[in-house]
Amino acid sequence: MSSKKLLQVVAVTAALGLTVAGCSSGSNASSSTSSSSSSSGSGSGGSVPQVKAGAFTSDFSVMQQLKSLASQGKGMIGVLLPDTTTSTRYVQYDAPYLKKAFEAAGLSADQFKVDNAGGSAATMQTQAEADINAGASVLLVDPIDTGSGAAIESTAKAAGVATIDYDRLVKGGPADRYYVSFDNVQVGKMIGDGFVQCVTDWKVTKPNVLIMDGDPTDNNASLFAQGYNGVLKPKFDAGTYVKVGEPAGTWDPQKAATTFQQQLTAHSNINAAITPNDDNANAVIAILKGQGVKAKTFPTTGQDASLPGLQNILTGYQCGTVYKPIYLEAQAAATLAIMLRAKATPPASLVNATTKDTQINADIKSVYTTPIWVTTTNMKSTVVADQAVTVAKLCAGAVASACTAAGIG
Repeated sequence: MSSKKLLQVVAVTAALGLTVAGCSSGSNASSSTSSSSSSSGSGSGGSVPQVKAGAFTSDFSVMQQLKSLASQGKGMIGVLLPDTTTSTRYVQYDAPYLKKAFEAAGLSADQFKVDNAGGSAATMQTQAEADINAGASVLLVDPIDTGSGAAIESTAKAAGVATIDYDRLVKGGPADRYYVSFDNVQVGKMIGDGFVQCVTDWKVTKPNVLIMDGDPTDNNASLFAQGYNGVLKPKFDAGTYVKVGEPAGTWDPQKAATTFQQQLTAHSNINAAITPNDDNANAVIAILKGQGVKAKTFPTTGQDASLPGLQNILTGYQCGTVYKPIYLEAQAAATLAIMLRAKATPPASLVNATTKDTQINADIKSVYTTPIWVTTTNMKSTVVADQAVTVAKLCAGAVASACTAAGIG
């Protein structure tokens, strides 16, 4: 965001004079929560459920423990999601899961609002200002980029609105905010470890690897890269793998396809690629299929457990995907938001980590949930069991025989 735009945001806030108060699968997640509660830190005098970060399950039953606290809170909870293109997850999973979590905790439709900015930082800014004007006491922000996200959170703080970074860290945001996500370095490490195993399983004897990163303006992309590069560096240093290149990253599948095609034209020896999510992997795989590349010969990777990604795994064009059970993340974020809405101090059982914001040199209180590396071996017991995808859609058409081979159906 330009300095001019940032000044406009601050000016709008000042003029308004606002005084609004501030991944394991469900079957594997711990179900242990303490029934004891503490009233300390609750601004409305009620008890704060000692919910554990690992307690959330696919039936959303833990959210019922928040009903009393939800009834005590004031103001609306505004959720700002980034787009519909960098990943299908925001429409397919995040929005409905957040809605389900809030409703399971007893919030009515006028006590929370979920918006999607459609890829526009200006739209998200407008949505944030509308939420603040409408009496929001908490904002969950999954930013388009960290600059615009920090400007939104600065505006919110000036208005007395608590903020939570959702999924992506907002570098430069207020030091007293919270962050809810998965351990994204661990996500990247899973991608790297899965890739290495796949290279062995698919018998790629001399891997010439293209590393394709996510958008550098997304802090998560940097953390993913930290994870998988940490796995691959010893391989490159030892000469067992060859690093062909690491071009500028993107979350746009069309741009990823263009980048991959350019790299493949310039370096015909490329025979493996680290791809940071399923959508980018799918773009790469489409090119490989167009060139007649056979299954289980050219490793690619991904995350998000999208339908195309899972089908590419089943048919042998993608090694695996990092499944981040978004119902866990959504419940954790909703729980935290409900506590902040009631001016309660979230318990240490929920806030289980800190994340360094290097821009302001502060440790941000964080909630991490647990991701899973999914292959044909555990697809049935994870994403299928969690009903993150239906068998009918997953096993449609040419994928049917691959599903049968994986015991799905």
